[in-house]
Amino acid sequence: MKVITRRDFVRGSMAAGLSLALPFSRVRGANDDIRVAVVGIRSQGGNHINWFRKIPGVRVVAICDADRQFLEREEKKFKERNEKVDTYVDYRKLLEDENIDAIITATPNHWHALVTVWACQAGKDVYVEKPVSYSIWEGRQMAKAARQHNRIVQAGMQRRSDEGLQEAIEYIQEGSLGKIVIVWGIVYVRRGSIGKVDGPQPIPKTVDHNLWTGPAPLAPLMRKNLHYDWHWVWPTGNGDYGNNGIHFTDICRWVLGKDVLPQRVMSIGGRFGYIDDGETPNTQIVFLDYEPAPIIFEVRGLPRAKGDPAMDAFRDIRAGVVVQCEHGYLAGGWVYDNDGKKIKQFKRTAGSGHHANFIKAVRSRKVSDLNADILEGHLSSALCHMGNISYRLGKETTRDEVMEVIKGNKDMVDSFERFQEHLLVNGVDLQQTPRILGPRLTIDTDKEIFVGEFSEQANKLVSREYREPFVVPEQV
Repeated sequence: MKVITRRDFVRGSMAAGLSLALPFSRVRGANDDIRVAVVGIRSQGGNHINWFRKIPGVRVVAICDADRQFLEREEKKFKERNEKVDTYVDYRKLLEDENIDAIITATPNHWHALVTVWACQAGKDVYVEKPVSYSIWEGRQMAKAARQHNRIVQAGMQRRSDEGLQEAIEYIQEGSLGKIVIVWGIVYVRRGSIGKVDGPQPIPKTVDHNLWTGPAPLAPLMRKNLHYDWHWVWPTGNGDYGNNGIHFTDICRWVLGKDVLPQRVMSIGGRFGYIDDGETPNTQIVFLDYEPAPIIFEVRGLPRAKGDPAMDAFRDIRAGVVVQCEHGYLAGGWVYDNDGKKIKQFKRTAGSGHHANFIKAVRSRKVSDLNADILEGHLSSALCHMGNISYRLGKETTRDEVMEVIKGNKDMVDSFERFQEHLLVNGVDLQQTPRILGPRLTIDTDKEIFVGEFSEQANKLVSREYREPFVVPEQV
């Protein structure tokens, strides 16, 4: 793994940014349309087909999926609309089509980097779903590929296009509530058990398992469902911190105005409430040590209490960000004073214009037109990867051992005490499924590799072993 420093990358990005202002280098389709292909269409990709079809001057001309049932489902819809679409099972074949201008991808996470890098190399722009990468190294390779090949690459962090949120962050950054003290990210989203199997399960007959697996190890299916539940196993997914948490981790970093990774990270968590084939934590605290204001991120997949269908909330937030400043805080679309009184509202739009923003930048060839350039996607995704790496290196621990580690940080103590209470009211037996305390890791923010204690183990998770021929290249 060749290390390219952040400083080297920034210099290269500045040079490449100038060339991106050149006119679009490929032949346009009829009527100057932007012709897009959607890759990975089971769920979110199917939504992308509909969203991009509705943008004036955009045509969806190709779709691709390793599962033929979804190709047939979507192809039927095109036929019913009397629209032509090409279908592909193998993404590599799609890339040979010179009549495609841009790739929209909603594949599983382990495919994001390859889809993006190969598309850039083929001269196509990319809209890549969150998290943009499976690992820290992949994200940096994606950003390098975008700059080197003068491609427009948008990260699917659509809240960056929320005009109300843009105004709220500007309000905070102007110092309207004084200095930022701490930022919390919250994802309390119900996640039930994925079940437990006693042996390999059959691969759906419609799936090309080799292509679906791609760069991950080709292994028997050891869970009930091939699709979606890949989120909860490490060879293909990044848990709910990487799945839902990326949106709000990105907002946390955005409001802090940080364009580098934090120097230190630590995670506490576990997979509580059931024993199943999932590996990723369903309950997690991640401490990202930015200075002077850190991020504390909380993930919860269990309900408010055992038998209660509702979810917990933190300052009335179940999925979002709380920005605590000297003289008040931002939560959701509201600004509060320190007594909890509402003093200002920002009307949120949920980023509905994110796809159109991508098309605008494809036409202008200006990275600066993007609301969520791939570099932003890389940095925010990397925060999730950092937290998960600490967790994966962690050990079973007692409450007292956790308290000894965090005792000097009142906000972490508060977060952990609420974590403990949450498990208690859900009837979790910590003897059966103990909490995991990850080590405090330090990262070289320029090289984006870990240093110091535990760095050898941690750096093994910065990238991965790839399965030929599905290899993210060192030279992009």
